[in-house]
Amino acid sequence: QVQLVESGGGLVQPGGSLRLSCAASGFTLSSYTMSWYRQAPGKERELVATITDAGGSRNYADSVKGRFTISRDNAKNTVYLQMNSLKPEDTAVYVCKAHFVVRDYWGQGTQVTVSS
Repeated sequence: QVQLVESGGGLVQPGGSLRLSCAASGFTLSSYTMSWYRQAPGKERELVATITDAGGSRNYADSVKGRFTISRDNAKNTVYLQMNSLKPEDTAVYVCKAHFVVRDYWGQGTQVTVSS
């Protein structure tokens, strides 16, 4: 069974950090471009960060550049999102996606809440 399972979300104060993980099962994600998206209540889903299959290219939304880092460990079949200097506007459900040609797999998401 193909699955992407996110973890690492939670409640954090402004300025704090979290590291999200996205673990794949049922397929090998080394050939997939991996992305993190987020969706806040009442807002459209936003592409946060993308990393190519070998990790040679990474792209970020302007809103997170310099604060978030996407990485992958293909040996562990896992992708990460390190989030630093978190702001209240980063509050959202964060979801990972695996993409290869015409195939997309989505996780269920993990809630990140930034609040004092």
